[in-house]
Amino acid sequence: MKKLVYLKTFGCQMNQYDSARMSALLEGCGYQETQRAEDADLLLVNTCSVREKPEQKAYSTLGRFQRLKERNPSVIIGMVGCVAQQEGQRLFDRFPLLDCVIGPGKIHLLLEVLEAVENRRGRLCETGFGTGPSSGLYIPAYRQVSAYVTIMEGCNNFCSYCIVPYVRGRERSRGSGEILAEIEALVQRGTREVVLLGQNVNSYGDNGTSELTFPGLLAKIGHVQGLKRIRFTTSHPKDLSNDLIEAFVHIEQLCEHIHLPVQAGSNAVLERMNRRYTREEYLAKVTKLRKAVPEISISTDVMVGFPGESEQDFLKTLDLMREVEFDSTFSFKYGSRKGTAASQWNDDVPMEEKQERLARLLQLQREITLKRNRALEGRVVEVLVEGQSQSSPNELMGRTRQNRIVNFPGTSALVGRLVNLWIAKGLPNSLRGEIWPEGGQGHA
Repeated sequence: MKKLVYLKTFGCQMNQYDSARMSALLEGCGYQETQRAEDADLLLVNTCSVREKPEQKAYSTLGRFQRLKERNPSVIIGMVGCVAQQEGQRLFDRFPLLDCVIGPGKIHLLLEVLEAVENRRGRLCETGFGTGPSSGLYIPAYRQVSAYVTIMEGCNNFCSYCIVPYVRGRERSRGSGEILAEIEALVQRGTREVVLLGQNVNSYGDNGTSELTFPGLLAKIGHVQGLKRIRFTTSHPKDLSNDLIEAFVHIEQLCEHIHLPVQAGSNAVLERMNRRYTREEYLAKVTKLRKAVPEISISTDVMVGFPGESEQDFLKTLDLMREVEFDSTFSFKYGSRKGTAASQWNDDVPMEEKQERLARLLQLQREITLKRNRALEGRVVEVLVEGQSQSSPNELMGRTRQNRIVNFPGTSALVGRLVNLWIAKGLPNSLRGEIWPEGGQGHA
């Protein structure tokens, strides 16, 4: 009988990708996933420490897992990911029934660790980083219309608020041959779109661990037969090169969307954040992008309430948002992360002020997003159909090349196909579409 695993994931796309890797490893040695933690033989929580809320949720989940183990001592509990790397052996003191701790750089050792725990060789902690990314391809056993592919791990930027370089290590790029082999295998299983992942994909290959630059890698991927779309995230503005901007023009499969985190609109705040670009430099790169690719959509990250941020600083962020008109924004309140440079500074913006600033920012972004979505009404757009709509079981959802979600009536036969949709309505967070007669059947 197969063993059951319950895997709970917190955090970003990189964590989702790591969880998929673990699922593939476990499936290969006889585990089957369950949606009920109470039924599992193995309980894993994949953690994120970039922000405080996901970290606290991970701790809460681990506490619940411990209660399940009190009722069934044979259950194995493991913590994986950034919090595991950050806290290491200390987690065993906080959670006495925890069996193993595995950092993101050691996920490839998951099966060896579990075997040791099962053979009662004690509680094990595997953290740290090697000289290169974790080896081995991740190929899912099931069909994915859109699939994540990690091209690099770690970060060299050391933004003053960010824990990533400490929990994921320095930048390590995968070889282009391994990346291309993974993408080709995914396409053979039905994948039509890949999303390339890295803390800063723009610096792919800069540390000498790959023979290509990022634009060079994109060009190679663009020649993979059967691949319809390429996306990537995340880009650091300081490394957005002219060659990468040109790649949007010349690589047909590269979608017209970029996630370009600005974080703040004030040069004084950007300098304290150690972002290494100015407001003016960021805006100049946005201008270059839109001149080269007028249809490009730009999303961003914005932080409010960073230490020392005044009301005038915050107003400069709102002004920048009005000037750029981002299609979407991932925004959040600053929270001190242990081990970062900013954690040594006085967190001097009151929580009430952070909340009020965030509310104003969110309201502005809602207005901008709705305006940009309504501007698409009456147009015909190409959509890659991903699956069932979350808003209705009788509808499908897909994404435009600009990464906008479109919900529309259709049958499951269209999943995985490119279809042309007429946009009937622009909504605050999505679009409503109808199949355009000339593209009703779609193409694979």
